[in-house]
Amino acid sequence: MGTLTGLERTSTGARIGVDIGGTFTDLVLADGRGAVFHRKVASTPAAPEEAVLEGVAAIIADARLTPGEVTEVVHGTTVGSNTLLQKVGAPTGLITTKGFRDVLEIGRLRTPSMFDLQWEKPVPLVARRHRKEVSERIAADGTILVPLDEAAVLEAAQELVDAGIFSFAVCFLNSYRNPAHEQRAATLIAEHFPQVRVTSSISVLPEAKEYERTSTTVVNAYVRPVLEAYLTRLERGLADAGIDAPLLVCNSNGALASSGTAREKPVFFISSGRAAGVVGGSRLGAALDIKDLVVFDMGGTTASASLVQNGELTRVSEYEFRAGISTPSRFIKAGGYMMSVPTVDVAEVGSGAGSIAYVDQGGLMRVGPVSAGADPGPACYGIGGSRPTVTDANLLLGYLPAQLAGGSRALSVEAARTAIARDLADPFGLTPEDAACGVRDVVNANMARAIRAVTVERGVDPRDFTLVAIGGSGPVHAADIARLLSMPRVLVPASPGVFTAMGMLAGDVERYFIRPFAVKLADFQPAEAETAFATLEADARAALASEDVAEHLISVTREVDMRFRGQEMSLSVPYLADRDALHAAFKAAYEAIYSYSSSDTIEVVSLRVIGRGLRPGKIDFRAAQARGEGSSEPESIRKVYYGAEQGHIDTPVYVRTRCPARIVGPAVIEGADSTVVVPPGATAEADAHANLLITLA
Repeated sequence: MGTLTGLERTSTGARIGVDIGGTFTDLVLADGRGAVFHRKVASTPAAPEEAVLEGVAAIIADARLTPGEVTEVVHGTTVGSNTLLQKVGAPTGLITTKGFRDVLEIGRLRTPSMFDLQWEKPVPLVARRHRKEVSERIAADGTILVPLDEAAVLEAAQELVDAGIFSFAVCFLNSYRNPAHEQRAATLIAEHFPQVRVTSSISVLPEAKEYERTSTTVVNAYVRPVLEAYLTRLERGLADAGIDAPLLVCNSNGALASSGTAREKPVFFISSGRAAGVVGGSRLGAALDIKDLVVFDMGGTTASASLVQNGELTRVSEYEFRAGISTPSRFIKAGGYMMSVPTVDVAEVGSGAGSIAYVDQGGLMRVGPVSAGADPGPACYGIGGSRPTVTDANLLLGYLPAQLAGGSRALSVEAARTAIARDLADPFGLTPEDAACGVRDVVNANMARAIRAVTVERGVDPRDFTLVAIGGSGPVHAADIARLLSMPRVLVPASPGVFTAMGMLAGDVERYFIRPFAVKLADFQPAEAETAFATLEADARAALASEDVAEHLISVTREVDMRFRGQEMSLSVPYLADRDALHAAFKAAYEAIYSYSSSDTIEVVSLRVIGRGLRPGKIDFRAAQARGEGSSEPESIRKVYYGAEQGHIDTPVYVRTRCPARIVGPAVIEGADSTVVVPPGATAEADAHANLLITLA
């Protein structure tokens, strides 16, 4: 679909980033000499690897390379999240300590909203009849109180296999203190039932809190066979295409890991992909010396927002996956499936360009979370979809061109008008244009809600931040959303529609290791912690070395999980080998989140190490694209509807690669991967690297 630079080069190896969305699969290729190519292909939800393989072949041809010149494929996948959302995971069973069969049902004894009488508790991923108890007991200090009943383990496993279960989760009480029983049970099951996949809790989360550990283990077991099968098909397809290169997968924390790690521990990859856009946004901000950002990503199915404050990504150690709005809030729990894994702090709503607009039973307009996706798609695609979507509304209003994805997808204005008139305008007695404006207003309010979740609800004023608009539809809505939040600036990267795939090429490899270390802070012994950290660091370095990371590119970070005595939640703070310094660091972190502190006793809960393998040849956002020669004359003029007050306005349309350095709105700027809308009263300025900074009146 074209290069982002015009450099003549001799390739020294190419890296490909791939991000699967609900509507399009995005690809970026960096050839090792500074040239960057990008391409969009329609996603294939029934077999996601087909779109990836099609796109990889096409982008290699665009770059005039051979498959053998590809040295690395970096991948973000929605397979894990879609598996949970659609409840299509593997039949899963749980083997646990006698008396703890209902931990998943009990959860945290909370509801997301205290007064919501319509709330329904998420159905556990493991049916109660498939949760088996066995006799064993380990005390809180790790001593064995009741030996493991091995016959009971085999009997439970046989019952599950007879019931058609082929993925097991094993989670015993206090196994994080003494893993002997869990290890033995996993070994027995593997020996007697080799066809079964076994996930033990100590392999994914060796720390306290029974519900969190059980839930995380069950999610891993539920998703594992599905993600394994997908990665197997993808790697086979890449090999058949002549690509003999490692496949790395983006995890929920915005970092990378080998496909082997993703197969074994998919719970770390449930939010694979969306975090990569945040990583890319932070790197772009650093390149432009903009430290405070809200990264807003709107694709075909969902929209998400994340905070970058003072140049640092906001991360959390646990989150819940759920339909509707999904946030890793520290205050709202029990709305979904808990996973205690490191993740970028992202709020997500089911409002994307493909989200279906409809009138609910109460006579109100709703948008999402159901999406038309890539198949059958919005009504304007003309490939089977008949219900109006956000894309149909934007097309009817004049914001979108007649073709998307570089001309690969033709759009029909009349089909969009027909769907909107039938399902929305006629029921409300509106014109199709005003109904389409209503769709935009609703979806913009939904997305502003996600941004408030990571700013206002965190005690941060969004007016002090720049909104970074990425995704195929982010730049179409960003200016209106910024105005809703009184944010003064919108930054649109050079290639916003494929920016998440580009962000993957800016990531590093990471692995996480944790060890329980329960002690009062007053009794904390730095010498003992140093010994434990040394073991964890050795494990981290060995794991990264197994993923072909050179020793001189490995770095490790030490953290300590702490809490006030009697509290359930803990906070991670950087490790300092001094009790007073740790005390001050924890109090500061606690006050920053909760706006108050306590004089209660502080406890150390666990020690953790993050091993990071730096990637050579990461994409440079300052040099990824040079702005071409601008033209003051627009490519065309078309009528765009800006609402009932302003009506239709003749709006100049520019091509992104040839637009002038400064544009006064209204204007529409079209690119191969996305469209940028500059509303009336706003100005857009292009920098030397083709990024657009929109300033709102």
